[in-house]
Amino acid sequence: MDKQPIRVLIADDQAIIRSGLRNLLTDSEHIDVVADGAEAVRLASLHQPDVILMDIKMPVLNGIEATRQIHRTNPHIGILIITIFEDDSSVFPAIRAGARGYLLKDTEQQELVNAIQTVTGGGVIFSAGIANRVISYLSDAPKTMPNIAFDELTNREREILGLLAQGLTNTEIAERLSLSPKTISNNVSNVLVKLQVLDRAKLILLALEAGIGKKDQAAY
Repeated sequence: MDKQPIRVLIADDQAIIRSGLRNLLTDSEHIDVVADGAEAVRLASLHQPDVILMDIKMPVLNGIEATRQIHRTNPHIGILIITIFEDDSSVFPAIRAGARGYLLKDTEQQELVNAIQTVTGGGVIFSAGIANRVISYLSDAPKTMPNIAFDELTNREREILGLLAQGLTNTEIAERLSLSPKTISNNVSNVLVKLQVLDRAKLILLALEAGIGKKDQAAY
């Protein structure tokens, strides 16, 4: 059976960027392009892409608010921020809004392709400099969740959470632990319920805050 192409929605207000990204990906992905955040929200619901490449600074609706609205109604869609901005006032609001990744526009083509595949598979990815900033922030941030919440996890759930925090997808975790993807998915769902978290990105941030999965930060 032929592998289904990844459906990509590109949201950027600069025509040359939209065209450039489309040219980079057109050999293997089905792509729609839009010029503002509000249109991205509309087309995300209409076409249900696998992943959205989202700029931050756009007219009508900025990329962070568009990310928040899309994530609220279609949390299964992976949103990958592609921007020139790497300041904390852009990075952390984007993550809190539900973005699964954050890359800068000078990212190499293969890194972008790999990032799209990672986000489509349920993983989380950041540019190296962004990853270091997130890790530093989490290392210095006060713990926001009592340890007792993590104590409710079974040993298997904690093991899977640690691998999630290292950036592995459900499929990769299943292969690592010799379990079925469905078993991994069920365990992830249980962890989300126990920790009262709605999505994987926030789950991973909480895990890192608690020191779970930190030994392999290079996976980010």
